[in-house]
Amino acid sequence: MLLVLALIGYIGLKAGLALLATHAQAQQEAGLVASLRRQNRALVQQQRQLSQRATIIRDARALGMVRVGEKAYVVTGLSGGR
Repeated sequence: MLLVLALIGYIGLKAGLALLATHAQAQQEAGLVASLRRQNRALVQQQRQLSQRATIIRDARALGMVRVGEKAYVVTGLSGGR
């Protein structure tokens, strides 16, 4: 009888420890999910901004691109040294 009680106690303890480990892992995974959701929202917002026509035009001009029909001019010799 004592052996059966010890075996039941051991099984219960082992199950309890497994439950605690699973709970800790679930908490860790929930934190990761929350972090990934924040990152996803930021990336969706960035994608929206980068898809706007004004942003595309501004970035293209910053790279030196011009629209069809426009003429590009390069100004040189403007350094402040005399």
